Amino acid sequence: MAAKKTVARRGQIQTAEPDESEEKTSRYRAPALEKGLDVIELLVTETRPLTMSEICSRLRRSQGEMFRMVQVLQGRGFLMQDSATDGYYLTDLLFTLGMRQPPTQGLVEIAIPKMRALANEIGQSCHLALYARGEIVIVARMESSEQIGFSVRVGYRRSIAQAVSGTVLFGFQPPDVQAIWLRALPSSVTKGEVDDLFARADAARKDGFVRAGSYFVPAVTDISVPVMRGDRAAAALTVPFLQHANVTKSMSDVTNLSLQTAKDISAQLVDGDSRA
Repeated sequence: MAAKKTVARRGQIQTAEPDESEEKTSRYRAPALEKGLDVIELLVTETRPLTMSEICSRLRRSQGEMFRMVQVLQGRGFLMQDSATDGYYLTDLLFTLGMRQPPTQGLVEIAIPKMRALANEIGQSCHLALYARGEIVIVARMESSEQIGFSVRVGYRRSIAQAVSGTVLFGFQPPDVQAIWLRALPSSVTKGEVDDLFARADAARKDGFVRAGSYFVPAVTDISVPVMRGDRAAAALTVPFLQHANVTKSMSDVTNLSLQTAKDISAQLVDGDSRA
């Protein structure tokens, strides 16, 4: 019988019975596939390439077990080897494959022209973020029409607890989805950080947006609004507002224009499909 799992909510720990799908998963094993997935999950969290020895040490497996697995992943294009350190790192193949999913592709195709119009009108860049296993991931961006601007690269990832876009994505989810997202946060996230995430998410739902200083760039104020699909946020549209001499729109103006752009994108999404 599968073990009970814990669910975190606002500092509480609740037990929940495992569902039937989890019990089925525990009965069917594919060791080789699991080793490959372990390598991918390990490298996703690393900021530098890892050597074969480091991979084996982190996963507590022998080189005999992992050598062929790493070679296959490299041959299929999921990994590359750094010539200077002999370490392995993930390519963008997984991200590219994920972007080919019809819901994600459709969302980005709808959003791009509206993001371009927004960036041109406000003279600031903007980007679109989705949720991915406890993190936000940037799937589209539009540069500012001005000579000076601040933008975030496509593929950038950050914990939902450490990003304004994450606050918006988390805040506009039903409680059961929020509970699932909390379980995906790394163990390093403290109870205080979770409580803070809930507080900011409550304020986001009340206001309909988040406007707060960037976590990493003091000169930037992030203005983030939800792109809704039905009763939840499918994405977060964010403007990293940079104050400079050529600014023509105030933060309030940019907030209102961002909200309208998000509504225009939302209006074209299919309510019944919440996969993106």
